[in-house]
Amino acid sequence: MLNWSNHPGWPTELGPLRVAGGVVTLRPIKLRDGAAWSRIRIKDRDHLQPWEPTGSGVWEARHHSSNWPGLWSSLKTEARKGHMIPLVIEVDGEFSGQLTIGNIVRGALRSAWIGYWVAKDVGGQGVATAALALGLDHCFGAVGLHRVEATVRPENLASQAVLRNVGFREEGVLKRYLDVDGAWRDHLLVGMTVEEVAGTIADRLIRTGKASW
Repeated sequence: MLNWSNHPGWPTELGPLRVAGGVVTLRPIKLRDGAAWSRIRIKDRDHLQPWEPTGSGVWEARHHSSNWPGLWSSLKTEARKGHMIPLVIEVDGEFSGQLTIGNIVRGALRSAWIGYWVAKDVGGQGVATAALALGLDHCFGAVGLHRVEATVRPENLASQAVLRNVGFREEGVLKRYLDVDGAWRDHLLVGMTVEEVAGTIADRLIRTGKASW
């Protein structure tokens, strides 16, 4: 039997946080999420594909609902090992994207990366910002991390704005860092440490009028 105390922060449910797009919550991925995941990923291909790692095969085939059980199982396995926290972003109770805290390292480093995607229908309405705020507060709280980083393509101005909104600072450029949309792309590296967070990031959004409880 797994001792969850060895893997702080999983499983978990986070939120709610209210923004223009609705009430944002985070919860663990579920096997029954396959249909919603597939529908959004296929519908929003043009919105998502330019920013995501290159995969093998046709987008629609890769994101068919039949592929979800295998993905769900692999993510849950990594979560049980304490390496990852895979969460669903819900808006008003509906599957609207995913947020993943990955490559969790303990010991002297105590770091991880964080990444997300949201459905096109809820873009530009504070949903990604709220989800990241909840995820980062969890990283620096229950998960016990010292540093969290993220990467973003220089061309992805919308995602850069989201990362700035939650307090990430730019640390440098990773040249030809990742195979994205069929080519090796430069990425900006952004980071944050727990010392840079006064209170919680969610509280900061509320104080600045970007969110409410």
